[in-house]
Amino acid sequence: MAKRDYYDVLGVQKNASDAEIKKAFRNLAKENHPDSNRGDEGAETRFKEINEAYENLKDPQTRAAYDQFGHAGTQAGGMGSGGFGGGGFSGSGFGGNFSDIFEDLFGDFAGRSSQNSNQKRQSRGSDLRAEIRIDLKDAYFGATRELVINSLAICDDCDGTGAASGSGRSTCQHCGGSGSVRSTQGFFTVERTCSVCNGKGYIIESPCGSCSGSGRVRKKRKLSVNIPRGVDDGTRIRLGGEGEAGENGGPSGDLYVFISVNDNEFFKRSDADLLSEVPIDFVTAALGGQIEVPTPDGKKIRISIPEGCQNNRQFRLKGKGMPVLQTNRLGDLYVEIRVEVPTKLNDKQKNILKEFSEINKKNTSPEANGYLDNLKRFFTG
Repeated sequence: MAKRDYYDVLGVQKNASDAEIKKAFRNLAKENHPDSNRGDEGAETRFKEINEAYENLKDPQTRAAYDQFGHAGTQAGGMGSGGFGGGGFSGSGFGGNFSDIFEDLFGDFAGRSSQNSNQKRQSRGSDLRAEIRIDLKDAYFGATRELVINSLAICDDCDGTGAASGSGRSTCQHCGGSGSVRSTQGFFTVERTCSVCNGKGYIIESPCGSCSGSGRVRKKRKLSVNIPRGVDDGTRIRLGGEGEAGENGGPSGDLYVFISVNDNEFFKRSDADLLSEVPIDFVTAALGGQIEVPTPDGKKIRISIPEGCQNNRQFRLKGKGMPVLQTNRLGDLYVEIRVEVPTKLNDKQKNILKEFSEINKKNTSPEANGYLDNLKRFFTG
C-alpha cells in the first residue's frame, strides 16, 4: 500500500508554516493516541503515520528533500548516497528523537526526569502591591513615608523550616525526596506531584506549632519608603525582597509601591510642566501692572503684565516647573491669564465706563470693531 502524502496526513497545505505543522500534529496526535482510543485497532497505525509525517516535515532539510523527491527523499542517505545504504528509515515508525514528540504533546509532564532531590520544591514568594498618596509639594521635594504591610513572613520559631524545636525533616520515602512520582501509561511515562509530601520531597516529623509546618506566618511590619523628587501620579517604586516570604527556602517576592499625587488648587500638571491659571481685574489687563504667582516650591514670583493683556494669554517661566525624575532638570511653569469682568457696578462706575466706551471705542477695541464691520458687510452684501 502506497504511503499517504505527509501533508495530507497532517491536513495542511504544502506551503504551511512550521507553526501550522506543529499545531496540526499536536491536535492529531492527541486525538489519535492509542491510550485515548482503547479498542480501536487502527489508532496505533494512525498515530505512527502522524508521527512519521511530523518527524519528516518539522526538520527543514528533511522537508526540503521530501518536497523535491517525495518519500524516497526521506530514506537514510538521501538520493545521493547510492542504493539503500545506511539502513532503515530515518522518519518511519517511532524513529527519530521521540522525546521531542513527548515534549510537544505533554510539555513538562512527559518523559522528563524529576529534578535533583537536593533541589526541593522551592517557590518564590508572592509580589505585593501598596499605594501611597502624596501632595504636589512632596512630589517636588521628595519625601519619606511609612507603610504597614500585613504579609507572610518567615516563622521566627522554626526559622522557616516548618519543624518544631528538636524535630527535623526526613526524606519522603514515597518519592525518594524528588517531590514527584512517575508512572507508565501505555507508551508514556507520566510524572506527578507526590501526594504524600505534596511535592516538598520531605516529611516533617513534628510540625512547628506557630506555622503548622508551613515555615511562614502572617505578620505586620513597618517599612520606610523613600519617594524621590519628580514622581508623578502612577509612578511605581520597586522594593526588592520586601514581598511575601518564599516557600521551602525560596526567595521573597517584591513590593511594588504605586504613587498617587493629589490634585493641587493652583497647578495643573503635564509631566514636568505646570499650568497655573491666574485671575486679574480688567483694569490691570488694560493698563498693565505687576502680579504675584505661586511656584511649586512654596514660594512666589512677580511677573509683569503688559498693557492690553488679553484673556488666556500665557507667560512661560522657564525652570519653574516640576523636577524631571532621576535628573537635575526642571520643567516650566506656564501662567495663563484670566481677565475677570466685574459683575456688580454702581451707577457711577457704569457711567464712567459708558463715557469711556463712547470716547475711545474706535481706538481701544480694534478686533471687536473689525468684526462688526465685517458682519455689516456680510448682511448688506
